[in-house]
Amino acid sequence: MRAFVALGANLGSATAQLHAAVRALGALPGTRVMQCSSLYRTAPVGTMPQPDFMNAVCAVETTLEAEALMQALLDIERQHGRVRDVPGGPRSLDLDLLLYADQHLDTPGLTLPHPRLHARAFVLYPLQEIAPDLVIPGHGPIEALLPACVDQRIERLPVLAGDTEQPA
Repeated sequence: MRAFVALGANLGSATAQLHAAVRALGALPGTRVMQCSSLYRTAPVGTMPQPDFMNAVCAVETTLEAEALMQALLDIERQHGRVRDVPGGPRSLDLDLLLYADQHLDTPGLTLPHPRLHARAFVLYPLQEIAPDLVIPGHGPIEALLPACVDQRIERLPVLAGDTEQPA
């Protein structure tokens, strides 16, 4: 199945955390990272003062079921120091399962499509970069959703010498 995973971090070496997370994604059983977006610096969402985030989105092919993939993402977060003590607070690593094929799911541990992906610039812009024709189930084409996010600060980061645009 094709799935899209959002990556974010704003504590410690956020860029290094995202690179490590992509490697961990690719090491999951039956999972291959197909493509990753550029890195984006984004303003935090909400009212809690905190550092800017580094964000990206990766497309993966996986044989894991959606709930098993989500559990694996949570395990990767924990392995990279994620502590869920303050809702909406700073984080060393945040991995969200955005889409899993065209599956709709609403369980206590997972909602698909991700319930806020259609309203978040830090997800839509990287997602548009790697899947420009993607239609978000229940919301429409990515391009049609972007105008509602113009007030959210986001900056695509340039490639540094010796680096790549992608966090892989």
